[in-house]
Amino acid sequence: MLKAWHLPVAPFVKARQERLSITLWLRGDNLPARVTLRAEQDNEELTLPMHRLRRSPHNGVVAWRGEIDLTQGQPRRRYSFKLLWENRQLWFSPQGFSRFPPAKLEQFALDLPDHGPQWVAEQVFYQIFPDRFARSQSRQHVRDAALRDWDEPLTAEGAGSTFYGGDLDGISEKLPYLKTLGVTALYLNPVFTAPSVHKYDTQDYRHVDPQFGGDEALLRLRHNTRQEGMRLILDGVFNHSGETHHWFDRHQRTGGGACHNPDSRWRDWYSFSDEGRALNWMGHPTLPKLDYRSPALVEEIYRGEDSIVRHWLREPWQMDGWRLDVVHMLGESGGAKNNLQHVAGITRAAKETQPEAYVFGEHFGDARQWLQADAEDAAMNYRGFTYPLWGFLANTDISYDPQQIDAQTCIAWMENYRAGLSHQQQLRMFNQLDSHDTARFKTLLGKDVARLPLAVIWLFTWPGVPCIYYGDEVGLDGNNDPFCRKPFPWDKRQQDEKLLALYQRMAKLRKSSKSLRHGACHVVYAEDNVVVFLRVWQQQRVLVAINRGDACEVVLEKTPLMAVSAWQDREGKGVIHDNILMLPAISATVWTGS
Repeated sequence: MLKAWHLPVAPFVKARQERLSITLWLRGDNLPARVTLRAEQDNEELTLPMHRLRRSPHNGVVAWRGEIDLTQGQPRRRYSFKLLWENRQLWFSPQGFSRFPPAKLEQFALDLPDHGPQWVAEQVFYQIFPDRFARSQSRQHVRDAALRDWDEPLTAEGAGSTFYGGDLDGISEKLPYLKTLGVTALYLNPVFTAPSVHKYDTQDYRHVDPQFGGDEALLRLRHNTRQEGMRLILDGVFNHSGETHHWFDRHQRTGGGACHNPDSRWRDWYSFSDEGRALNWMGHPTLPKLDYRSPALVEEIYRGEDSIVRHWLREPWQMDGWRLDVVHMLGESGGAKNNLQHVAGITRAAKETQPEAYVFGEHFGDARQWLQADAEDAAMNYRGFTYPLWGFLANTDISYDPQQIDAQTCIAWMENYRAGLSHQQQLRMFNQLDSHDTARFKTLLGKDVARLPLAVIWLFTWPGVPCIYYGDEVGLDGNNDPFCRKPFPWDKRQQDEKLLALYQRMAKLRKSSKSLRHGACHVVYAEDNVVVFLRVWQQQRVLVAINRGDACEVVLEKTPLMAVSAWQDREGKGVIHDNILMLPAISATVWTGS
């Protein structure tokens, strides 16, 4: 049987001066007579020759090598392989062999040069819902009838206006804890002035909410994170404002707002029906949609020299980037018209202000349209990571409908999604098990909660940057909003210390492994209850085995990618002997080798 191996990392690709050398490994009885490299130059397909190298005496692999000229064409180098026999042909791409040419956007892709933020793949992110993470010491002793006691259970009634008093100084005080966890970057849910606890109903984009300590508290947090070498990302809610923003002013507290005044200077910043009713986001009257037909709004949000996007990326704030809320819905005329143009404009403004800014969008659906157009650096990877894991380990989908998938389906799903992204984009995708918009993964597991460590290990070893949703690491549970937003349990008696230790070990392992941060991914085995994959970086290897079912023995296909001098156990209790894995029930194991 013919086998092929290629990954967009060394030793398969090497950039030498102005040429990119690309190697394909083949093994089998009936090898092709000829192999060509399908590349492209400015969107025009090219057929480039490949030269056969000698067969390896050790593993029977025959290598074919070709070159791409790096002085011409676009930075995203897309390519695949055409294998030719006397009377037939096969194509080889990230999803394996095909009898017809792969789609343009489902080929191997490497960004040379890579203009994305280089620091992102090195991070372990931590998402914080500010009101529920930590109340600062100075606020602990202030009696405030508006604040619920920290240990008082959260209820569904009035959840959007239930305040526990978490603030930005509280986050500053907990940075030592986050460092021991292995966190290197923070993503904060909105911090700007707004009446609700979640702050997605922005009242003032240019000031931090006094409930969180105001502008001064954010400056202190920015100073403290920089002292600790931590990155800090803000949440940009630019699809809609809140009804209390003075631009809109539904309750007529400031005068001149667009809601009731057709002559308002901000009237065209919003969309109105023929009857004069403001169009809102998803039926929420408190969230009027911003209308990017307005040149003045475009200047205010992102294009102008003192735009909101630029303001927070400059000194003294110098934030490291933006997470863009429901960014796929942003646009003109009350909808998403010209969406891509405006999203790209936001990203461009951010990069002009802070070249290494990280801009990633919230997309519950397929984000590849924005990523392939480089309108964003990355996306919250619900579709390419979170959903498949939910289906495989928790038997549910994003609508909380039952879904049972096996390993083959899970990996086919994940590999199909990855195939549409360049290698560098894959490394910057924002991977999470859950978030403030979903039920906690622990709760989704239900009776299968023993599978939780499997998901944690997967989070830290799959391509992409891992993000921990606050409290997940100590076993915080919670159903969908608002119960996924419970206060952090700082009482150690309420914490799962064993789970916390696993998070700490995995963060440490990721920090020590270039393969996990920058390596390509090759799935070795995916059947029934078991997934096995490799992370590859030059001569370094990380092997990960996930078994959601009973104890079993797995015989892996012998592959030259697994040719290491010895495998070292790094996490878990699986055993490897030659190409045979002995996996305990409901387990995840990680080995390293070189």
